[in-house]
Amino acid sequence: MGEESATNGSAPAQRHAIGISFGNSNSSIALTVEDKAEVIANEDGDRQIPSVLSYVDGEEYNGQQAKAQLVRNSQNTVAYFRDFLGQEFKSIDPTHNHASAHPIAFESTVAFEIQDKEGDEKSTVTVSEITTRHLRRLVQSASDFSGKNINSAVITVPTNFSESQKVALTKAAKDAGLEVLQLINEPIAALLAYDARPESKVADKIVVVADLGGTRSDVAVVASRGGMYTILATAHDFDFAGVHLDKVLEDHFAKEFIKWNTTDPRTIPRSYAKLKLEAEACKKSLSIGTNASFSIESLAEGADFASTINRLRYETIGRKVFEGFNRLIEGVVKKAGLDVLDIDEVILSGGTSHTPKIANNMRSIFPETTTILAPSTTPTAINPSELQARGAALQASLIESFEAEDIEQSTHAAVTTVKHLTNAVGVLAITGDETKGVFTPIIVAETAVPARRTIHINAPPAGGDVLIKVVEGGSHIKVTQIEKTAEEKEADAEDSDVDSDEEPEEKREKIWKIGKVLAEAAIRDVKKGGKVEVMINIAGDLAVTITAREVGGKGGVRGNLSAA
Repeated sequence: MGEESATNGSAPAQRHAIGISFGNSNSSIALTVEDKAEVIANEDGDRQIPSVLSYVDGEEYNGQQAKAQLVRNSQNTVAYFRDFLGQEFKSIDPTHNHASAHPIAFESTVAFEIQDKEGDEKSTVTVSEITTRHLRRLVQSASDFSGKNINSAVITVPTNFSESQKVALTKAAKDAGLEVLQLINEPIAALLAYDARPESKVADKIVVVADLGGTRSDVAVVASRGGMYTILATAHDFDFAGVHLDKVLEDHFAKEFIKWNTTDPRTIPRSYAKLKLEAEACKKSLSIGTNASFSIESLAEGADFASTINRLRYETIGRKVFEGFNRLIEGVVKKAGLDVLDIDEVILSGGTSHTPKIANNMRSIFPETTTILAPSTTPTAINPSELQARGAALQASLIESFEAEDIEQSTHAAVTTVKHLTNAVGVLAITGDETKGVFTPIIVAETAVPARRTIHINAPPAGGDVLIKVVEGGSHIKVTQIEKTAEEKEADAEDSDVDSDEEPEEKREKIWKIGKVLAEAAIRDVKKGGKVEVMINIAGDLAVTITAREVGGKGGVRGNLSAA
């Protein structure tokens, strides 16, 4: 399920592993207790720990305490640094660092010039060292909570994390005294958190995982086949994320402030820092309730500011950002060569996914048969902010008892990247006087091989012969226009508000298109009320073995097809 693992580390018996979701905005830590993953709090009681470090007179602050220093001590506060790992300075986008310590070029990497020791002397601290310090604080919090010496972890990374970034993260973790058992893709960790629940059933499904974070949005389409995951398509967007919803609120309240005061708080660094922090708090309040207050003491030039906003107004002024999320998610489905009708589940992950409007939009984009897993649409949904850490902790509990060499072998790309079916394989069962039969998919597209599936087909009620055709099939979206009745047309003509050039309504449905016939088999004289069992076994080299027999009968038909 992952892509990278440590080549050396602690002996299995000495390991105490956790899951770490290391985000550009926030991080979280989780461990498993009696096979159940739980996100744990740090010493300040925060389960969502800002990925921020701040230094005051040589003392290091992290998490919420460090984030609060953005107002008074911004130049010695490092934030939004995760994505700089393993990159050259010329490749990074420092946009989000304008209100904190600004990244600088240092040798072949990115660094920050901060005053992290007592005195006036500044230090040049690389992004790798900042990451090490941050991970060290997370590990210390986990050790304090569990009472154990935490020394290994599974860490989540975005799907577009480069090899150099993975190497840099692994090294930073090692410097923090942490053995990286595995780096796991964020969407897979989120999906694993749901699939590991006791009530979940292993099923073939196509899932969209939308990780909507603070500074970036990452969406993946994942095929889950018999508990194995394959990423079909990904998309990454830095123009529509949580900070852009914050900015909508910042601009809204800044304009209100300007009505009564001539100063624009966005032009004063300290005032703008206050504005940003309160806008984020206001956004979180609107995810829970329908109204939120906005209050800042001494916002600019000694003037206090207080106001309120309701959710409807917030959703209206943030319309462009919400539409951006919609386009991103619809785009990655198309990129995977699929239609929204092909999607079985949508998992909303990341802090921004708490926003009810986003989940409601998904409900209108996808058909009713698609499950939208988000707090505002599904009461049993897992907290979106905790999904990735939970999935990482579950993976850590599975592999922490293995030898390092075994972990390396079982998670190496050459092992986990296996062949998959391009088309579905199913049967056409022709009974009695039928001539065409109905296609029933047995092994759906994107299933990893080797794979074996079995299906039972009803014989004619009175018994008789059953002809089985094993065929390839592909899904097809059939679009038909729904013509209005004469009464509806007449009513529209009388209604002046109806646009005469309005596009006709469309009905879209998923149908199967039959492809190549792989094999045929006839089962003779099936008894009354009997059933025919068809088993399809596809080997790792895509060779196919087909077995057909009457359930409870003797004999049967068996055939082999070599890989094309």
